[in-house]
Amino acid sequence: MALESEIRAALGSLSPEHLEVINESHKHAGHAGDDGSGESHWRVVISAPSLADKSRIARHRAIHEALGKDILGRLHALAIEIR
Repeated sequence: MALESEIRAALGSLSPEHLEVINESHKHAGHAGDDGSGESHWRVVISAPSLADKSRIARHRAIHEALGKDILGRLHALAIEIR
């Protein structure tokens, strides 16, 4: 399964109303964190009622928890935009 699909499936547990999973790895080609996989740098744009009443830090922690160590361990960078 492609990493984008894995990220989407994992974040589905937050029941998002809006979810964008954007691979930005091409912008970082040759960067020290580029592992050559083409799947090292990601941006997530999410809106989910389950995140609405949480602090910014708690929202980020919820997203990290939903993604889990397996997915996070394969990312060099993850930008998170919560709407």
